[in-house]
Amino acid sequence: MHLNHSTSVPATLSVVFTVVFFASSTLGIVAQESPDSRPRVFRAGAFAIDITPTEFPVESAGNMTPNVATFASDPLHARCLVLDDGTTTIAFAICDHCMIPRELIDRIGQIAQGRCGIPADHVLVSATHTHTGVTLTPVFQSKVEAEYSEWFVEQVAEGIQQAHSRLAAAKIGWVVGNNPNQVFNRRWYMREGVEITDPFDVGKDRVRMNPPPASSQLLKPSGPIDPEIPVISLVSPDNVPIALLANYALHYVGGVPGKALSADYFGEFARQYMSLQSIDPKTGFVAMMTNGTSGNINNINFFDGAPGQQPLEQIRLVGRDLAESVADAMRRIEYQDWVAIRSVSEEVTMRVRKPSGDELSRAKTFVDEAGEKPLRKMRDIYAQESIDLAAYPDEVTARIQAIRIGELGIVSSPCETFVETGLAIKQQSPLRTTFTIELANGYNGYLPTAEHHALGGYETWRAKSSYLAEDSEALVRQAQLRLLESLSD
Repeated sequence: MHLNHSTSVPATLSVVFTVVFFASSTLGIVAQESPDSRPRVFRAGAFAIDITPTEFPVESAGNMTPNVATFASDPLHARCLVLDDGTTTIAFAICDHCMIPRELIDRIGQIAQGRCGIPADHVLVSATHTHTGVTLTPVFQSKVEAEYSEWFVEQVAEGIQQAHSRLAAAKIGWVVGNNPNQVFNRRWYMREGVEITDPFDVGKDRVRMNPPPASSQLLKPSGPIDPEIPVISLVSPDNVPIALLANYALHYVGGVPGKALSADYFGEFARQYMSLQSIDPKTGFVAMMTNGTSGNINNINFFDGAPGQQPLEQIRLVGRDLAESVADAMRRIEYQDWVAIRSVSEEVTMRVRKPSGDELSRAKTFVDEAGEKPLRKMRDIYAQESIDLAAYPDEVTARIQAIRIGELGIVSSPCETFVETGLAIKQQSPLRTTFTIELANGYNGYLPTAEHHALGGYETWRAKSSYLAEDSEALVRQAQLRLLESLSD
């Protein structure tokens, strides 16, 4: 992918997080009056807008070499949800793309503010991380679809506006489901004597990403999983479903035909849940699945392996399994008629890992010798990444976002965040239940913990997909917890 350093880099590197607070209450929808003498009314509105390209072919993100899609196997959506407590309004837009740069998200927020009066920093826009969306972000060699990007901004803003126009009295509830069947840590320790290579020929990696499943070379995974499925549900006063927002720490599934776009399991979950619950699409109900901290988690059973499957088959299996898990959890949900909403945010500055002079010289030699592009060898691809990173700034900033709903907390991350971070947030949060929506409000690559940086492996290899300094995870996590603490009074 060509990267225009003069215009794209600084904007793409920015990131946003914001925090939203919902104080618990058992008051009715029109309850006792607030101190400013206005009745307290909680409202919700949802809308799923189609963001499938209207013209093909298009570049598709998620690969180290260019991939051109000529059709969509299923539609892509921006699933939008607006919540309002009578004083404060917030919006979510969950988009079927691999990653979204901050400059596009900032524009969406500004449009939403102008059209709906929702403060731009009260809008959370995230990518689901399907690897078969349209390329919006310059990572590896995939070319950004500039014309589609402009249309995408307008479509998502329109989706938020439509959700806002549907605001109506609602009840809100949340519950935590569980599904350990579909998540596996993908970074493995290998047995003594098994060579682990890297594209920089450093030879210090101690773990391997996506090793051969069921291989005798495997020793053990290098970290845990998170099987929880937090769920937020909105219904009308007479219990008609309005929207559902779920969260699961699973990277993506894949198995999509080579020339196809797909919303992956995120879109399939929405379809399967509505079918399972017999929800009529004409009601306007919107189900959405957000990506949790899945930077080192995927859907490959490395312990046992798996039989061969037809295209899209595994996506359907995972979507159905998660829909069933959420439906089971929903039997325990309890609704509240009103909750309060607040929002805070904070900018975090992080250092960029850039190549040294010798590393840059080596990289230029490899790219020159490779000749014609696209580059195919891993060593050459990462050499080009080093050349691109040399033009990056020394530091980038990220705006951190968190959300509170009664005793439920939400924090966002602009990165492919490791599961250890999400588990730490859950454990250390002052709120009883907390989860992370990753790849939200920008894109800043992988966010390994300092311990995982020491282990090496694909997710730590310096590239436009992994360029933050080793202490960045701690800075992000501390900011998220700091914001949650500020909302816990």
